[in-house]
Amino acid sequence: MKKIGYLSFGHWSNSPFSQARTASDTLLQAIELAEMAEEIGIDGAYYRVHHFAQQHGVPYPLLAAVAARTSRIEIGTGVIDMRYENPLYAAAEAATTDLISGGRLQLGISRGSPEQVIDGFRYFGYQPAEDDPDGAQMARDNFQVFLKAISGARFAEPNPRPMFPNPYPGPLGIQPQSPGLRDRIWWGAGTRKTAEWAAELGVNLQSSTLVVHESDEPFHVQQRRQIEQYQAKWAEMGHERTPRISVSRSIFALVDDQDWQLFGRDRQSQDQIGMISGTGQAIFGRSYAGSPDELIEELRQDEALQLADTVLLTIPSQLGPDYNAHLLESIIKYVAPGLGWR
Repeated sequence: MKKIGYLSFGHWSNSPFSQARTASDTLLQAIELAEMAEEIGIDGAYYRVHHFAQQHGVPYPLLAAVAARTSRIEIGTGVIDMRYENPLYAAAEAATTDLISGGRLQLGISRGSPEQVIDGFRYFGYQPAEDDPDGAQMARDNFQVFLKAISGARFAEPNPRPMFPNPYPGPLGIQPQSPGLRDRIWWGAGTRKTAEWAAELGVNLQSSTLVVHESDEPFHVQQRRQIEQYQAKWAEMGHERTPRISVSRSIFALVDDQDWQLFGRDRQSQDQIGMISGTGQAIFGRSYAGSPDELIEELRQDEALQLADTVLLTIPSQLGPDYNAHLLESIIKYVAPGLGWR
């Protein structure tokens, strides 16, 4: 069995074929699609977070709304950029959302990806140290504070004359707390080194459709090596639980004329090399498109996909919830059984 989720960037635009023309469209359709996906049998609804862009930017209200309208499906992010976050406020938001969902939150966090603006986190009031110009260390430091807060750390000196009685003596921690949330936190790693760091902290691993280009091997092989190093470090650390590992893929089963018209050209997709500011070369994974039988054969050769317990299918959100539900159902019906995912 492999968990199958989807990852939405939540784009909206006035392009001719867009069914998500406003922010309102995107948010309400995201809730509608999550309900439909749960009925289809999809395991998780995940949302990308980008600031200063016409995409999802503030995850917790959307996650809470989806949680209130569903009962089984996991809800998560892939990823929240921790350079923009107050870690203590984020801890309270995450715990609140997890309680609303009944413990279904799967929160992906990281340093983030290339931004729409230069050093956008500075506009939010966050200033990294002089030797940390891109905020990578600030994000990791914030993440560790966040982990301590959701784990019940008590650090704030209580008021001797509080408005309400304190629940226990001594320092106070962030409220509310959601038991078990710590085990459902993920770090989005773009390198083998940061994957090992995630394993040291004891958090799950999210690896997306790009990783830092660390060899001349195909994307899926480099990603497989990243996952293997994470697993080795996890075992070395002696953590008691089994971690979860996700990879993101663009996979389109072409089962009708509209599928072929929209995604037939993606059958020729290949890995691509690009440049990311502050990181250097990155390799971007290919898209998969074809008949279900073709996809089954191609996906069997994807070495990273074989190691992951969770696959997040990136979806074209501007095509609307009905068509995206069709895309997801085609994977569940025609591709997943042939791969042993169902």
